[in-house]
Amino acid sequence: MNIKCLQLFIHLCDSKSFAKTASAMHISPSALSRQIQKLEGDTAQVLFVRDNRSVELTPAAKKLLPVALKILAEWQNYNAQLKGHDQELKGEIRLFCSVTASYSHLPELLSEFRLQHPFIEFKLSTGDPAQAIEKVLADEVDIAISAQPEQLPARIEFETISEIPLSVIAPVGVSNFAEELQKDKPDWSSIPFIVPESGTARERANAWFKAMKIKPTIYAQVSGHEAIVSMVALGCGVGIAPDVVINNSPVKEKIQRLKVASIKPFKLGVCCKRSQLDNPLVKALWDTAHDTYIAP
Repeated sequence: MNIKCLQLFIHLCDSKSFAKTASAMHISPSALSRQIQKLEGDTAQVLFVRDNRSVELTPAAKKLLPVALKILAEWQNYNAQLKGHDQELKGEIRLFCSVTASYSHLPELLSEFRLQHPFIEFKLSTGDPAQAIEKVLADEVDIAISAQPEQLPARIEFETISEIPLSVIAPVGVSNFAEELQKDKPDWSSIPFIVPESGTARERANAWFKAMKIKPTIYAQVSGHEAIVSMVALGCGVGIAPDVVINNSPVKEKIQRLKVASIKPFKLGVCCKRSQLDNPLVKALWDTAHDTYIAP
């Protein structure tokens, strides 16, 4: 067996999908099948039970997995030692975060990291933060900045870097619901709401609706928090968005925070698969995040 074969095996154990592993590891499905068959031949064991929809690990695969992880980690450590302690880390890290996080939290993190590791390159992608953990689990990215969900997947390591409050916001000036908002007890069911489509912020919004005993009229469910603030500024409805997004929005002067019951803040942090902490590049960024935001 070789290191590449073990890497494919480890990924397949995690994804339980030949198609996902083939795509993530840049190999054809047929070549992946041949590598797994070769590994099964080397171990004289059937490692996976396959049908048209799923892949399941056999008892032999479950026994082999920790061995493969240990071999891979020792191989990476061996290579690091051969290169010498004085040689700079080199390579690429795939990083995902929201547009707002790319200028609210990322600059401080990367400026420090670049000083320590100038030869590591970043492939940065931005989008809806609700997708961050899914992208990490699918091996589309190595590390992400994400809100901490109520239920953190077992394979995910999460390090808190900030606590993010949320606010209920409304447009400044004229709107077709402005008069209702001026009342001591507004009829919230008559006011259109713009809310996150999914993720931790949506969970917080739903909890707030429940606490306020509101059956909301949802005008729009938006992927990405930045668009919520823009739609509120345009007078489309009342929105619920993280304060860091509101404060950094180019239209923040066109919205106002409503004085209503507070919404539980959420924790923002860096996350990656636990297995990725054996990757020297990811571990270096993880340690920098800890030193930058957490360590006294």
